[in-house]
Amino acid sequence: MNKFKSGYIHSIETMGLVDGPGIRVVVFMQGCPLRCLFCHNPETWNKKSNNKMTSKEIVDEVRKYRPYIEKDGGVTFSGGEPLLQTEYLLEMLKMCKDAGLHTCIDTSGTGYNKEYLDEVLKYTDLVILDIKAIDDIGYKEMTGKEMIEFNYFVEILNKSNNKVWIRQVIIPNINDNEEYILKLKKYIKKIKNIEKKELLPYHSMGIEKYKKLKLKYRLIDTLDMDKEKCKKLEELLNK
Repeated sequence: MNKFKSGYIHSIETMGLVDGPGIRVVVFMQGCPLRCLFCHNPETWNKKSNNKMTSKEIVDEVRKYRPYIEKDGGVTFSGGEPLLQTEYLLEMLKMCKDAGLHTCIDTSGTGYNKEYLDEVLKYTDLVILDIKAIDDIGYKEMTGKEMIEFNYFVEILNKSNNKVWIRQVIIPNINDNEEYILKLKKYIKKIKNIEKKELLPYHSMGIEKYKKLKLKYRLIDTLDMDKEKCKKLEELLNK
């Protein structure tokens, strides 16, 4: 009898429209090694939660929505940080590919077990790569961590054939200017197989979660990003 791996899941969204192409089942995995200034899901930080499921249970749930996702959509593993549970993620990716489904991971490129990273990418059709900052100082200020893991992930990603979508959150008075966007544009040229580049406007909707969890919200005085300005900066990035 096969013993399937178990892991911790935050939630499952069954009709996702923004986390990859088409209609998708989005599996939000628990745990994240970063503490980003703009994070609006602090409840996903801790790796363990009360919602523990086997890989088979997850994929069986995904299969229920096959009529909606199999043509142009698929399944996306997000978080938290999906790579933090590398072996569990890998088993689910393999099962989804065996089922003929398009697979995607939405990742910051951190928290992984190096031993399984190549294989994870082998069973992943699309990588949505979240850019936090483009230099060591900015990355440490934004995430609280060094940039070493991210740089290694990009190195391994570039050796794969994975399609890549680039995303970055744009925050007022931090990276919401043309100078930064032009530097970002130059920086991401080193990443291969980029199909899409998106800028996401910062929002403060997570503040109440921080209050409930008795955590300090470090951008308390920061206004939501103007969506029109963000759109213009995205146009500059894609020029």
